[in-house]
Amino acid sequence: MPHIAVIGAGITGITTAYALLNRGHQVTVIERHPYPAMETSFANGGQLSVSNAEVWNHISTVIKGLKWMMRQDAPLLVHPHPTWHKASWMAEFVAQIPNYHNNTVETVRLALMARKHMLEIAAKEGIDFDLEKRGILHFYYDKAAFEHAGRVSEMLKEGGLDRYPVTPAEIVDIEPALNGRFYGGYFTPSDSTGDIHKFTRGLAQVCTRMGMHFVANAEVKRIVPRDAGDVDITWSLSSDKESPVDGVGHFDVVVTCAGVGTRKLAAMLGDRVNIYPVKGYSITVHLENDASQKSAPWVSLLDDKAKIVTSRLGADRFRVAGTAEFHGENRDIRADRIRPLVEWCRRLFPQMDTDRVVPWAGLRPMMPNMLPRVAKGRRDRVFYNSGHGHLGWTMSAATAEIIADKITAAYPADNPVLAAVA
Repeated sequence: MPHIAVIGAGITGITTAYALLNRGHQVTVIERHPYPAMETSFANGGQLSVSNAEVWNHISTVIKGLKWMMRQDAPLLVHPHPTWHKASWMAEFVAQIPNYHNNTVETVRLALMARKHMLEIAAKEGIDFDLEKRGILHFYYDKAAFEHAGRVSEMLKEGGLDRYPVTPAEIVDIEPALNGRFYGGYFTPSDSTGDIHKFTRGLAQVCTRMGMHFVANAEVKRIVPRDAGDVDITWSLSSDKESPVDGVGHFDVVVTCAGVGTRKLAAMLGDRVNIYPVKGYSITVHLENDASQKSAPWVSLLDDKAKIVTSRLGADRFRVAGTAEFHGENRDIRADRIRPLVEWCRRLFPQMDTDRVVPWAGLRPMMPNMLPRVAKGRRDRVFYNSGHGHLGWTMSAATAEIIADKITAAYPADNPVLAAVA
């Protein structure tokens, strides 16, 4: 039975561990935090949004980035401080503009595959994660944005997703709590929302029952594939002692699902995985009275102009997330980036109290082409499943299956689960 190390315990790492366990592998997950889902999988926008599959490699994104560079509250903020990593990533991002159409269609296909797997996992394992199957409503303030959305819908349809245009009156019918004057919108009934943190933690518990070994507080320092047919991983294990304790593991295969940390780990192995950390912010509005609960929307929303998404996480929580900030591996929660999210709530939902708002910031691991790296590395026994950008929650269940299939094809394992199905 191959023993596989999964580095990273976010949504991608845990879904990968689950897929590998189901194929009969022995799995150890190595995570630098004490618990799973403590980084980008902690408090994202909550949308399982195939309808948000449009990649960002478009000339309009470049223009907006340049235009907003000096605006601290801009939805897309590129800090002017130069670094080689940022410059190389931006150059590759621009070079991918000709692939905008094909990459968007491919993202849709991955997201649809993931939706199927995600819902099947939740049902099979009984994971409660505040799932709401009420669809996602995109709304637009002007004709130009609405017409662009129509062109995007054609690409989504090519990938297998149907969404339909709605009038301002229909927007009100779909979500009566929403206030504002809109030119029109697009509604995707098949999309849904849920709490990524609850799902990931719940699935991690399932994996533990299936035999997963979890190494917590472990910062990977070294990965060395050996000619003898195994991979040595050395980590620094934080403890209550003055100095960390080193740990070493010997594995048949390693798959890196470490989000923004993947680039550094890949470099140890001679691979270039050019992930850039694109920071996003969220607030969780606690709905502590009946009036606020009635005034907050249940249908998930996407404000295209503000680049803000929402999800209702049960009766008493409302998640609002958005913005993209290019500032390296910086996790600071800035008041001037949180303020627009709160003001947006007060403008569109004036009857909802915002007196208890919990802010958060996370780093999206983004590849220049906006597609995740789901592939074998240059060295034998090394694989990657990382770089999902703003759609990790949406795509992870599919890429986990894909990488688990690749690993199992190269390093077969006895699989009583699949054998029983066959």
